[in-house]
Amino acid sequence: MERTEEIFQSALADKKIPILTLDHKWHKLFTQQEYSSKIKDMECELNGLLKRQGKVNTKNREIRALKKKLMDEIVLLADEMEKSPTLRLEKEMETHKRLVNECNEKLEACEEEMLELPRQIVQLNNKLMLETMEVCYQKMHENTEDLEEIEEWIRNIRRELKKKVVRKQEKEMMNHQLYSYMHDIFGAEVIEIFDMKYNPEEGRGQKKAAVQEKKETEETETENMAEAPES
Repeated sequence: MERTEEIFQSALADKKIPILTLDHKWHKLFTQQEYSSKIKDMECELNGLLKRQGKVNTKNREIRALKKKLMDEIVLLADEMEKSPTLRLEKEMETHKRLVNECNEKLEACEEEMLELPRQIVQLNNKLMLETMEVCYQKMHENTEDLEEIEEWIRNIRRELKKKVVRKQEKEMMNHQLYSYMHDIFGAEVIEIFDMKYNPEEGRGQKKAAVQEKKETEETETENMAEAPES
């Protein structure tokens, strides 16, 4: 795993990856279950580095402002000492110089940290990205397996549906033929009695269809006889 991370870190060396914890879209990549302790720890650490960077930058500005104020005051003290040197002015001058030296030491420490923090932030942000990719690709792999199962289920259902549709059509055709034959054999009055017994609503519909079909057949036969040439 470490070797893999080295390869990815090398590949990402020249790539500018946005700070993930500051991107609201990054937070939408995870459900509560996928938000692992490892990702959470890296997120907290990265946010800590970002806060530290902000504090160091603020501290650097404050120290520079203080140093400038001290230097301005040293100039004024030097002018006063040139006109009328006193022990008080000398002590104040020494105090100001000491404070300026302390400012320089603090600025040096700030500058070192300001150089180091961005490197740490980029490094940790890249590690967080790799862990994010691992979680997302694992989720996509699981989804792909589920999709294949669902697609197979759909294919089977479609085949079964086609069979059911064919059987439905065959049963409907058989019922229609049976009803039509019974109507021709037993007559409308007898069929109506049995329609009311077995299925009044469906029977009336089937009887009506059969009567209509029989009527159309008779009309067609009559027309054919009328059009037939006399022998």
